[in-house]
Amino acid sequence: MDLIPELAELSRKTPSKILLVVLDGVGGLPREAGGPTELAAARTPSLDRLAERSALGLFTPVAPGIAPGSGPGHLAIFGYDPLRYRVGRGVLSALGLGIPLGPDDVAVRGNFATFNPDGTVKDRRAGRPPTEENRRVIEKLKSRIREIEGVRIELYTESEHRFVLVLRGEGLGERVTDTDPQATGVPPRPAEPEDPGDEASARTARILNRFAELAREALKDEPVINGVLLRGVSKKPDFPKLPEVAKVRAAAIASYPMYRGVAELVGMEALELSDFEEDPDRPRAKLEALRSAWADYDFFYLHFKKTDSKGEDGDFEGKVERIELFDALLPELLGLDPDVLLITGDHSTPAVFKAHSWHPVPVLLRAPYLRNDAARRFTEDEAARGSLGHLVGPVLLPLMLAHAGKLQKYGA
Repeated sequence: MDLIPELAELSRKTPSKILLVVLDGVGGLPREAGGPTELAAARTPSLDRLAERSALGLFTPVAPGIAPGSGPGHLAIFGYDPLRYRVGRGVLSALGLGIPLGPDDVAVRGNFATFNPDGTVKDRRAGRPPTEENRRVIEKLKSRIREIEGVRIELYTESEHRFVLVLRGEGLGERVTDTDPQATGVPPRPAEPEDPGDEASARTARILNRFAELAREALKDEPVINGVLLRGVSKKPDFPKLPEVAKVRAAAIASYPMYRGVAELVGMEALELSDFEEDPDRPRAKLEALRSAWADYDFFYLHFKKTDSKGEDGDFEGKVERIELFDALLPELLGLDPDVLLITGDHSTPAVFKAHSWHPVPVLLRAPYLRNDAARRFTEDEAARGSLGHLVGPVLLPLMLAHAGKLQKYGA
């Protein structure tokens, strides 16, 4: 469902301010039958009070049964149909790092990983090493792998176990499968062209497989980081820009490059943050950036990552703690008095699942004109009782714009 053309016609400039908060992977599942999810287990007095005077519902970013990646999940939140507006994780990470990409360049998201002696994956994230350790290993690879088949190899640290690989050369395609098996105890997959007849993508796949081999050889003496997994092979697409579509000046407040990248791809300005290295999800720096920019923008996207990271690590209590940390910050966000506040997640990452899942996430909307709502907490069960119902696809943007008075009537 592509609403972008209609929104571009209906939207109008107003002084009202919208604050969109994304708690990455916030949806969860109980640890045992009948038990609470992470949201239900968390002590959230601020969210509870807010829920009592807000409208709640459930949100499925793509379609029922589809577990979205962070890119598609965010695009849906921003109003872009993720089934139509498609982009690989590599481009999003590259843009978030400020890496320039030409029309022929291919960007790839990489994970440093730990492999067993038999070649199977032991840890897809190599124990989440410190970013400084990532930089050391990147320099090691850069000194040994500069070019493959005449294509220049560029490597960049993203954060923790994540890095970006950029291929610069001619005759490269982007329709290539991932090498990350998304599981442990199995070998990595070979990169393959999605269409065997696509010679450009076949060349990219061949180069990526060779890069993975050379990386394993270069890292064979490393105790933990001894291999790479690759995914999100892509070239930079050209999407309609949110400021033109919604008539807003939009700012993104996010630490991790991938989320800054997806925001920049749709035309938001990614604000600089302080103290990133000390804590990549440091809420105080984000709050200060939000306050400093409050007068200069009318649409704000505020992202928190660690709810997702703790879920992927299977750390139920750690995810609960991160939810409670956000709850303690919420009164200061409310103190800015946005005209419209929307809180949701880009997908669910249940700790018991240790991965993204297809389960709907709760969504909370605070705005001046709302109907009575039965929900009393920001939890999955309570959101199912809310007046917003079950929202599917790229419908949150028009909902925010309408409540902010930024949409004109459709039709005669």
